[in-house]
Amino acid sequence: MTHQITTKRRRFRLFNYISEIVNELKKVVWLTRREIAYLTGLVLVVTIIAGIVLGVLDFGFTELVNKVFVGR
Repeated sequence: MTHQITTKRRRFRLFNYISEIVNELKKVVWLTRREIAYLTGLVLVVTIIAGIVLGVLDFGFTELVNKVFVGR
């Protein structure tokens, strides 16, 4: 008998948990398609710029180390 009660409580808690998730998701203010496209483009631009800057710095430090320590 105790096993049945424990199983029912677990199912009830799981159902409660899922219904709370659904209720919270209804409160979310989702982005519009235009906002998503803008922010995605912005992330891509910032990522590309950061990649270029880091690439230039890496190249510069590599050349500096080669000239100072290796003597090329």
